[in-house]
Amino acid sequence: MTQDLDARIQRLEDIEAIRRLKYDYCLACDDGYAPARIAALFVEDGIWDGGAIGMNIGREAIAKFFSEASDLIPFALHYVTNPIIDVDGDSATGKWLLWEPVIYKSTGANWMAAAYHDTYRRIGEQWFFEHVRVKLEMLSPYDKGFAEARFGYAAD
Repeated sequence: MTQDLDARIQRLEDIEAIRRLKYDYCLACDDGYAPARIAALFVEDGIWDGGAIGMNIGREAIAKFFSEASDLIPFALHYVTNPIIDVDGDSATGKWLLWEPVIYKSTGANWMAAAYHDTYRRIGEQWFFEHVRVKLEMLSPYDKGFAEARFGYAAD
């Protein structure tokens, strides 16, 4: 019984650590897409996959990608919700929904919605992103809204 309780507590602690990892990622993105902070959240050979906007493999490539993001996106506020996190030992998967007011220098204010599909790996006592995949569901000009223009602009 104690062993079962210990395993259940460990699972809950792992889920909370993964939630914190995602929270730290969102904070770093909303702080000017801080490239070093974002890259440090990934395993060394981690993958950030933005679909049409590119795939970046390894911390160095992820940092380079995000170092250019703040030039294109001067404002973003990531709201992630509805997490489903499944832990299996030192590996885990997560699904999240993203709602994001965002300003692109080229097109102005937009509404964005996406789904994150993540995998995580625990190294020692710490959880890291192994693979972050962003599936864009909506990108709409603020002034038209998503009812009129679900995909109004392509992201730069």
